[in-house]
Amino acid sequence: MDPKSPEFIIDQPLNSLGFVFEDLSATRVSGHLTVTEKCCQPFKVLHGGVSALIAEGLASLGAAVASNYKRVAGIHLSIHHLRPAALGDFVFAESFPVSVGKSIQVWEVRLWKTKKTEKPENRKMVSTSRVTLFCGLPIPDHVKGAPGQVKNFVSKL
Repeated sequence: MDPKSPEFIIDQPLNSLGFVFEDLSATRVSGHLTVTEKCCQPFKVLHGGVSALIAEGLASLGAAVASNYKRVAGIHLSIHHLRPAALGDFVFAESFPVSVGKSIQVWEVRLWKTKKTEKPENRKMVSTSRVTLFCGLPIPDHVKGAPGQVKNFVSKL
């Protein structure tokens, strides 16, 4: 885990679990991870808290881009866990905006278990989430560089 890597800078908790971003824009954020011991509950399936972490992370990054790199904060998360993803499963995550307002955004986030080479129609949904975010918050002095880091990360995808 390289602390200078774009993934580490953008979302350290997701990076520590092995999450890799694939797309990041104002209309779609996606990525994947392989379920490892780090993200399992005792029964060796993906921990629901990890699914929630992925949902909040993807929605927050998408909302930040959609709000022209303004600071955002999650104000509500609703998640439905539909089936387990077991240790070793490949999990694909995708989020997209449902509503983009001036101060409030709502994003849908879906997680599927799949094989790396499997066709999208063969994947099985693990969870679906709705994340509501407040947008346009002031950026504290100690993180004034954050919007530039997100822009830089987006340009490398």
